[in-house]
Amino acid sequence: MPKINRYQDISQIDREAKKDYIDRHSPFVHCEDTAKKGEKFKVKVKVGNEYSHPDDFDHYIAYVQLWNGETLLGQATFTPGTLGNQKDHVEVDFYIVPTSNKLKLTAMAYCTKHGLWESEVKEVSVSE
Repeated sequence: MPKINRYQDISQIDREAKKDYIDRHSPFVHCEDTAKKGEKFKVKVKVGNEYSHPDDFDHYIAYVQLWNGETLLGQATFTPGTLGNQKDHVEVDFYIVPTSNKLKLTAMAYCTKHGLWESEVKEVSVSE
């Protein structure tokens, strides 16, 4: 099992000292706070909030996953050069159909050089 890096597990001192390193690897979940059961719901996952990530042959984001609790909802896989060998933010739009009353969304991103990174949990209320 690979080590999972979490933004919230890093001390405040390290966060300031390594802000660009941490930010460029951390996935962030962007979506509305509420959804309707049975209707398509858009969830954007963006790797890096302020800082962009390299897209080199040996250093790139290989995949982004979206989870609801322990259930994998989707995965997007990338190859080197997908972003034109330029530093940029990997962004993926997932479209899901909620079937329960609440979603606990988490994103994972895998960097080929710095391992697996996990987002904070984004809770979404689902109405009928």
